[in-house]
Amino acid sequence: MHIHILGICGTFMGGVAQLAVDSGHKVTGCDANVYPPMSDQLRGAGIELIEGFDAEQLKLAPDVFVIGNAISRGNPLLEAILDKGLPYVSGPQWLAENLLQGRWVLGVAGTHGKTTTASMLAWILEAANMDPGFLIGGVPLNFGVSARLGGTPFFVIEADEYDTAFCDKRSKFVHYRPRTVVLNNLEFDHADIFSDLAAIETQFHHLIRTLPQSGLIVSNAAEASLDRVLQRGCWTPIERFNAPDGYCVTGDDARGELVLHSPDGKVRRTVWGLSGDHNRANACAALLAARHVGVPLEQGLDALSRFENVKRRMEVRGEVRGVTVYDDFAHHPTAIATTVAGLRRKVGKARILAVLEPRSNTMKLGTMKAQLPDSLREVDMAFCYAGNLGWDAREALAPMGERAVVEDDLARLVDQIVIAAQPGDHILVMSNGGFGGIHGKILAGLTE
Repeated sequence: MHIHILGICGTFMGGVAQLAVDSGHKVTGCDANVYPPMSDQLRGAGIELIEGFDAEQLKLAPDVFVIGNAISRGNPLLEAILDKGLPYVSGPQWLAENLLQGRWVLGVAGTHGKTTTASMLAWILEAANMDPGFLIGGVPLNFGVSARLGGTPFFVIEADEYDTAFCDKRSKFVHYRPRTVVLNNLEFDHADIFSDLAAIETQFHHLIRTLPQSGLIVSNAAEASLDRVLQRGCWTPIERFNAPDGYCVTGDDARGELVLHSPDGKVRRTVWGLSGDHNRANACAALLAARHVGVPLEQGLDALSRFENVKRRMEVRGEVRGVTVYDDFAHHPTAIATTVAGLRRKVGKARILAVLEPRSNTMKLGTMKAQLPDSLREVDMAFCYAGNLGWDAREALAPMGERAVVEDDLARLVDQIVIAAQPGDHILVMSNGGFGGIHGKILAGLTE
């Protein structure tokens, strides 16, 4: 089958493309913005990439057009497909019908931590010689790619609540029909498509309705929103983590310690390279999900001691003159706060300079701008790029006083960061996009 993917450079659609190639399909694709790491991964797989959405691409005559959820009405190629009555399908539906059918799907859902938890889970199964397939919204460093087909029925997928496509406004995860599902957390996000938290809870309830009685739900006991979802109807066994009398994980960031506590009081320990309570909760969820497919907890812990995290998750991009520059995907205020807190525990009293790009659809709308100062309370200085925002970032960050610097020009922002940086500082860059290559520009500025 020849498929042509619209919006191929998104993390999800790029992963679908990789899986399709591995399954023997011919794949071509197009996108408006083609940049690494996804463009490198796709070209490495032999996929032809086309810049833009010109209707001339109809001449490729694929068997089906696969439409990414970033594609909306008015897109010239989509309009041409509709006018000609050509076959098309959403990415999640194509994936479910062509690659997931008959497999044991392990889905990881939640507002935060999906990518890291799914990566942990895939690595635990890999370390247990289970050769899992996976599709993850990031690049796990243990694997080097965001997707692979795998050689067994087990398939780990990041189960996203964002909508499916222009023609299907259900969450992506309703298509996957997992047998094992992790519910990490649930709070308001995606203000561009959901009116409130209750609307997102309804989509999670739809996911729960697809699970078999022989499956397993691994749910965060500390989340009232998840309890509300499960109370609406559940036909699948539930195993809770983060419960005082259940499974939970503690640890010490300074020593890199990871301690798993079980309901019977048994304690298991290991040492690993991650930090933060959020990552320990992610680890607990991954361990319990892996146990459902046969990996003992002790074996899972051993695998986590060799887990290398995910690209763009507290990834060190370089060190110049004693200043360390990190790259992180955090963009929601809760994720920003937990990322900063994890780094703070790791570096102690050293200065943290946060560099923020409010780029997600939710942040661009300004829905959570009031939460930004509190999410940055543990940093010594915050630098915000305000280009293309529809709200006043200076006003939003005013409670931080002189600790906050806001610039509309990226070059000026880099200059301000370089001037402020001192030996021993930790510069934490947070964005869900490429951020104009700011990491390299900061490092280059520090060398001058």
